[in-house]
Amino acid sequence: MSLDKDMEGKLVKIIEERGPLTGSEIIEALRVKPLALWRTCRQSEALEVRRIGSRYLRLDRKVEGFARLSPSILREFMTYTLVGLAGGAQSLDLRADATTRHIREVSRAKLALALRIVEGLRSRLSKDWPSEGRICFIIAGDIVYDMAHDVPRPEQSTGELVNGSDIDLVVVADDSVSRDFLKSLDEAIYREKYYTLISPSVREEIDYVVKDMERVKEQLLFDTFKRMVACKILHEGRLLSGSQSIFDEIKAMLVSRGLTKRLTQMEVQAKKFRQKSEEYLLNNELAKISRDDLNLFYTTEESEEFE
Repeated sequence: MSLDKDMEGKLVKIIEERGPLTGSEIIEALRVKPLALWRTCRQSEALEVRRIGSRYLRLDRKVEGFARLSPSILREFMTYTLVGLAGGAQSLDLRADATTRHIREVSRAKLALALRIVEGLRSRLSKDWPSEGRICFIIAGDIVYDMAHDVPRPEQSTGELVNGSDIDLVVVADDSVSRDFLKSLDEAIYREKYYTLISPSVREEIDYVVKDMERVKEQLLFDTFKRMVACKILHEGRLLSGSQSIFDEIKAMLVSRGLTKRLTQMEVQAKKFRQKSEEYLLNNELAKISRDDLNLFYTTEESEEFE
């Protein structure tokens, strides 16, 4: 592998002037390609790279075995990585602490918004709301890991910019809850989704699903990609509001059917895949890395955002 000495020199100079920076801050300042920058940061002995936050399982059709890690290498570098000068641990520590606090604040703000939305739904549908213990709201995704970000990105269906990580919401009802109510609830959440997306003061994306326990049990078959994704979301999810008993039942079924263990094994696979991906991207000449290889660096959705 060959180090881009010119880029390294520019990096050292800007960090000397401004202190430790995230990948996105460096790209904004130097206007360089993300992959080339990431390689230089990782290869240079004059620089120290500090990753913050955690990594967790993501399922991807384009990966053999479906298991990869989230954030992607690119998102991790842009948002959850700081680059400082070698030997500058103190300044890196200070910036890492501030960045970590900000990420946690964003996560908690999105969690609070999700809870307010649920409380609003209960108020508007109070007349038909099922009795206690028959419906639960589960929060999943970046928020669960205290890893939500607020970097503006285009929402897929409209192209409108939203404030970073979406709010992943899973609603599960007992089988006794009427189909009519579930339809009304779905429509009410959709209206909230539309409002939070277009409101200039909010600009948040809600990604949600409403289902009953019968559907959950079908998904626990874990025999198609979509069902695997559903199980992964239930596995990582935390109870936001509603029935603790339904939530506990779902978690117990994941364990009893061996899916908790299987998803844990997939995360181990994902970590190995990440290590091999990084080694490949670092150890091959940049000119030899094909467009198809960039799937190792970022997801399909991110290719639209960052190219």
